[in-house]
Amino acid sequence: MDTTDARVREVLDGTLVWDNHSCMPLRPEDERFLPQLDRYRRAGTRVVGLNIGFDAVPWAQSFRMLAAFRSWIRRHPRRYRLVATVADLTRADRRLGVFFDIEGGSALDGQLTLVELYRDLGVRWMSIAYNRNNLLGGGCQDTDRGLTKFGRAVVTEMERVGMTPCCSHTGHRTTMDVMRHATKPVIFSHSNPLALWKHKRNIRDEAIRACAGTGGVVGINGIGMFLGANDNRSSTVARHIDHVVQQVGIDHVGIGLDYVFDMQELDDYITAHPSVFPPEEGYAAGLRLVAPEQMREIAGELLRLGYRTADVRKVMGGNLLRIAKATWPRGSVAGD
Repeated sequence: MDTTDARVREVLDGTLVWDNHSCMPLRPEDERFLPQLDRYRRAGTRVVGLNIGFDAVPWAQSFRMLAAFRSWIRRHPRRYRLVATVADLTRADRRLGVFFDIEGGSALDGQLTLVELYRDLGVRWMSIAYNRNNLLGGGCQDTDRGLTKFGRAVVTEMERVGMTPCCSHTGHRTTMDVMRHATKPVIFSHSNPLALWKHKRNIRDEAIRACAGTGGVVGINGIGMFLGANDNRSSTVARHIDHVVQQVGIDHVGIGLDYVFDMQELDDYITAHPSVFPPEEGYAAGLRLVAPEQMREIAGELLRLGYRTADVRKVMGGNLLRIAKATWPRGSVAGD
């Protein structure tokens, strides 16, 4: 074991290591991939956000996925637990805590009252749009006309019930509208700096600063085409983290790897939805991804860059815990 490996173990011991976004197959009848969640637990991650749907799939599918995921997690209580409140995040056990997220507000089907129901069932953040425009606002790969009246109502309702607004996959104009409208922290759950790699999915420094201005956090993702030329090296992730730190400080960056467990499903979605995943923007089969096992490597790369122990702990989960304390429910909710 080299000196860096020993330091990583020391730094992460007792740290709430948190990956804010991962993707299992969106097939409620198929549980084959779910045991792979244990890769996070074995690698030392303690909390993970599990996606239940995005705008390119039927909105009702989100409820089927919630039912399937919640059932499976509860049937495996020795290794996993559902996370609903801030108190659940800091339980002293070795199980992997799982909460849920939604990519894009089409999951509401235009019904504001669904926000609270999703909250009751364990959804803790929802992004405004997914690449294309929807009823809430503009997507990052569409003609963005800004946050709509319904979108403003959704952000307000999310804040009321204890769900964090997210602007990953959202257009810049809509993003800036959300930042101005919000009264609590807003996140980019899994977005990378445009200044380091030019892609419409990546975010401007102006948006990074606006996010920090709300008290929010930018979660760096691990998709190779957003890190660089299909680059999934841990050192590249650390470089993107460092860029955010140089812009807004250590308190406003975290990790949301966006790891996809079924790559065939991803390839099929990309092929079937060219309007959402335009080939001219580089979307194609064979994307390289940063794996759950690289979380420790990322911590090591930050140490090599000269980051202090306390700062690495913030990036690996401490900052997202602060967001949860500011925006999540503190007491019991209906779906507990």
